[in-house]
Amino acid sequence: QVRLVESGGRLVQTGDSLTLSCAVSGLTVARYNWGWFRQAPGTERRFVSGIVWTNGSKYYEDSVNGRFTIARNSAENTVSLQMNSLKLEDTAVYVCAAMSRGAFSRSPGDYDYWGRGTQVTVTV
Repeated sequence: QVRLVESGGRLVQTGDSLTLSCAVSGLTVARYNWGWFRQAPGTERRFVSGIVWTNGSKYYEDSVNGRFTIARNSAENTVSLQMNSLKLEDTAVYVCAAMSRGAFSRSPGDYDYWGRGTQVTVTV
């Protein structure tokens, strides 16, 4: 059974840092493309960051590039998202997802497995 469980979300202030973790079971982290997505109330789920299983290439949405860092830990079978210099607009539910086939994609529809998400709230 595949399970993706996010953790680490909480209430923080602007400028703070936060690390989200996605604990994976039933899949081998090193053999899937991974993505972090976020969804704010009333908006669609949007790509934040991703990592490619073949060569470890990393991708970021423009607004988080330089502030967020995605990583995978094969030994612990986890995928993380380090978030620095958090802004009000980073407030959302953050969800990790695994993509099992094809080239890397930023489209949610191309991902096969999803967690339930963890809430990140940034306040002044």
